[in-house]
Amino acid sequence: MTKKNVEEIKGTEGRDVSVCPNGESFPLPQADEYPAEFERLKALVEENRKMHREIVVVMGVGFVGAVMAGVVADSVDPDTGESYYFVIGMQRPSIRSFWKIPYLNRGIAPVEAEDPEVAPLIERCVKERKNLVASFSYDVLSLADIVVVDVQCDYQKETLGNVKQGHADIHALEDSLEIIGQRVGPECLVLIETTVPPGTTEYVAYPIIKKAFAGRGLTDREPLLAHSFERVMPGRNYVASIRDFWRVCSGINDQARERVTAFLSRVINVDQYPLTVLDSPIESETCKIVENSYRATLLAFLDEWSRFAERNHVDLTKVIQAIKVRPTHSNIIFPGPGIGGYCLPKDGGLGVWAYNRLMGFDDDIFKITPMAIDINDTRALHVAELVRDALRNMGKIVAASKIALMGASYREDVGDTRYSGSELIVRKLTEMGGEIVVHDPYVKHWWELEKQDTYPAPGHSWARFFRNQEGLTGLHMHSDLKHALRDVDAVILAVRHRQYRELSPKDILEMTGRPMAIIDCFGILDDDQIRQYFEFGCEVKGLGRGHIQRIKEAVRSGAK
Repeated sequence: MTKKNVEEIKGTEGRDVSVCPNGESFPLPQADEYPAEFERLKALVEENRKMHREIVVVMGVGFVGAVMAGVVADSVDPDTGESYYFVIGMQRPSIRSFWKIPYLNRGIAPVEAEDPEVAPLIERCVKERKNLVASFSYDVLSLADIVVVDVQCDYQKETLGNVKQGHADIHALEDSLEIIGQRVGPECLVLIETTVPPGTTEYVAYPIIKKAFAGRGLTDREPLLAHSFERVMPGRNYVASIRDFWRVCSGINDQARERVTAFLSRVINVDQYPLTVLDSPIESETCKIVENSYRATLLAFLDEWSRFAERNHVDLTKVIQAIKVRPTHSNIIFPGPGIGGYCLPKDGGLGVWAYNRLMGFDDDIFKITPMAIDINDTRALHVAELVRDALRNMGKIVAASKIALMGASYREDVGDTRYSGSELIVRKLTEMGGEIVVHDPYVKHWWELEKQDTYPAPGHSWARFFRNQEGLTGLHMHSDLKHALRDVDAVILAVRHRQYRELSPKDILEMTGRPMAIIDCFGILDDDQIRQYFEFGCEVKGLGRGHIQRIKEAVRSGAK
């Protein structure tokens, strides 16, 4: 760790601190603060039990857990209007995440969201209902009737473009389950909400908690374990994707299934979005993996047809629209520069890993699922090739060019940059020597670049797959698009943000101040706009937009 890193995490009194995104520092708790914290929570729990509220501990208040805690706390009896639950959001007091606890206790959501419902939801439950608090003490687990586990389970890829050379990272989940088993009462329902390798609830969680129970003399008690995966979607429907959306669940035995069904029926809008209760947790776990692998495969399938279209004067976006008129094919979509997000790039890998590691099968039955991930993971590299070719057509090279990336997030009109295809575009062009500037109206900090030495974890950055990445820690997001585009040699339309779709070629040219190469990654430009760019002296390339060459030839011949 560098001296600068040490200074960043030490307070004025030498205590480790956790720094929130806005720069405020929060000293990590000391050992002597834990007893008082637990007494505070016991008093709150006693008060809420008198109001006949069940106690729910949400373990992990990150992207899913923070809003899930709010949704649970906001659920009320429709007849009386009284809250069903008192909710404690529990977060391990690490340097990276402790700040979320004081944030929540102030009534501030610890996640940035475009959904206008997130902030008032958290504030309402903390300040008005007073049934949502946060804590750093694991001892709160002993007070719980229900524990919702939202601890991250990741998949670590050891190479780029070969997901089979990787492994599921379930250490944090295993540690959390052991802590749960050491503290919860035998009647406590433990609901795993994290997306996990199929078999985790029965082959990993059950033995861990059962062994912990035995160590406490509870040899005759069976853990009440359940699984119900989230389908959280970032964007303006963040809360609705938890509360007003279909859920799948199951339990390890009849009692667990009944308990999880009753709990979710109070929290989720089951009148409009009925629960699907499956026979076993492995079925619920498999459901999430297959669901996301299916989506990833559809997107990967179109990669080869995108290449075909580019080489044969075909506009794949028009082909897709022509196909979508068939109701049976209405879910076909243009893949863009990779799929991104936290789930689709990894979930299939969890399934392949589980088959070999948890179930113990040695044969290689998985072909399509890992291939789809590999295709999606590397699709963005083709964008760098298009940038290179467009610049060459203008007599320039990447290494001597300034290139603007419009869009850092993985999805339109959201600020989520996790596994964004845009990240690989930046990394590849940086490797090739290009000077990169980035604008995204929804992203203030691109942590995957700014903190690539430690984010998402030390040694796990995609920077390890490319050369010449050191300078990217100094890449900061431009808030002013006009300033970002000034004097650039190339513009990459990487994300279909509304703000970008509303720009005309004339708008872009006025901001760049000169003709440039423009690369359309998402079918943003229509034929008239492409034609205008050529008329302005620009060069245009696009993923799956092979017909661009025809438009170019028509403009050039007309000019003659």
